[in-house]
Amino acid sequence: MIRRYSGIVVLTVTFLLASCAEKDTQHRILVSVADQCMELFCNQRLVRRYPVSTSRYGLGDRPGSRETPTGRMEVAKMIGRGAPLGAVFRNRRPTGEVLRPNAPGRDPIVTRIIWLRGLQQQNQNAFGRCIYIHGTPEERYIGHPASYGCVRMRSSDVLSLFNSIGVGATVDIIPGSLPDTPQPGSVHPVIAASAPPAPVATLGGTGVIVGPPAPSATPQPGGA
Repeated sequence: MIRRYSGIVVLTVTFLLASCAEKDTQHRILVSVADQCMELFCNQRLVRRYPVSTSRYGLGDRPGSRETPTGRMEVAKMIGRGAPLGAVFRNRRPTGEVLRPNAPGRDPIVTRIIWLRGLQQQNQNAFGRCIYIHGTPEERYIGHPASYGCVRMRSSDVLSLFNSIGVGATVDIIPGSLPDTPQPGSVHPVIAASAPPAPVATLGGTGVIVGPPAPSATPQPGGA
């Protein structure tokens, strides 16, 4: 009797774990490099648009290239649940530091990490290259190519995205513009990248500058 009861418990726990591990087949993320914009779909209905920032080095999948890969990928891991907005991550671990948006001289990964896995030959190195969708304190440059390969978002936006999707959600990164055909559903407008705000307290480090010549910056491991 005890053995039978134990077997039932094991099967029940296994079933519950398998259910929790089910892939997210409802959501699709579409990123346009040309538009520096992301669209989130749920059951093929457009539900949200976000401004983003892809690589300042262009497109590609070569290890060490700092380029943003294109093609079809999926969400492989989601890291940072429960962390505050602006929480700094190093090697995918929270450091305990929290940064305000546009903290001068700082350019770490913040708030949430959505780790991507390539599903095609053209992006087969994405997971190994640590290509993420993640938050950045350099919010003034969202809407312009400024990353080291990853897809950057404002902290509030990456939190919204993180809370909307699950592991297994489809991610498509395309070089061209988003489709012009209006999509059904309620769509939140994209907020244009804003001008640099007044400086806040300096916390040290080196930031990424887009446009004028910038001081050199050493990226974290991966494609931040």
